[in-house]
Amino acid sequence: MSHEDAHHLQVGPEALAGNDGLGRYVLLPGSPGRARRIGGRLLDAVEMPNSRGHNVITGRLERGGRSVDVAAVATGMGCPSLDIIVNELIGLGARRFLRVGTTGTLQDGLAAGHMVVASGAVRDEGASDAYTPREFPAVADPVMVEVLCATARRLELGDRTWCGIVHSKDSFFGREFAEGPDAARNAEYMRQLSQTGVLATEMEAAHLFVLGSVFGGPTGSVNAARSRSVPIRCGALMAVIGDLAGFYGPDQAKEAEGVMIDLALESMLDLAALEG
Repeated sequence: MSHEDAHHLQVGPEALAGNDGLGRYVLLPGSPGRARRIGGRLLDAVEMPNSRGHNVITGRLERGGRSVDVAAVATGMGCPSLDIIVNELIGLGARRFLRVGTTGTLQDGLAAGHMVVASGAVRDEGASDAYTPREFPAVADPVMVEVLCATARRLELGDRTWCGIVHSKDSFFGREFAEGPDAARNAEYMRQLSQTGVLATEMEAAHLFVLGSVFGGPTGSVNAARSRSVPIRCGALMAVIGDLAGFYGPDQAKEAEGVMIDLALESMLDLAALEG
């Protein structure tokens, strides 16, 4: 895949270059508004617009004299949209991806403002079927998971950050909220996910993880997995803003997203320090 395939993002590979050849650490919110909110936290931020609203926002983070090149790009809603954006980003040279999104809880212990680090995802979506057999698991990069959890503890968010499997779906209203003629089957499906310990439901993580596996390949030994040599890393961090009954209030959602962005940016600094 080459940068000539970036038809939708409308930028060249220089936009994603950085970090001494590793490429920018890319944060992937669903919404353009959240991407701009992330961009507002970056030093030397530059926003590169495109006709579809998936603007590429670049900048850097700094800690202790070290600068880390990052970017934020809104993927839109759902796996088909994420498929286009992430494929183009990989073609442009990006190799580190963190979904920064929102989710609805499936567990009573998870509450508004809690964070979810996805270690894997239920593939209740169809985009990834174009890449792998249905039996192929959707799993996050283990070091990305490790860093996100360690950073949450460092920021004293350990009690409100959960780590585990999430559910990625194609249909928001039909599957999650049991709208339409197949309501009973969808409600039972969601009940089973909850009973089997799935933490929360969202719409993009599974396909991101599959793309990371397909284009990244094996990570090598345990020691190698903690280095810059890993071809691609994909992770997902989400803020809880609702449950199967509906959304929480807008003020709660805004506050939760702010905490999530703090955790995401600090985690990227910690990952960069780990990778060297």
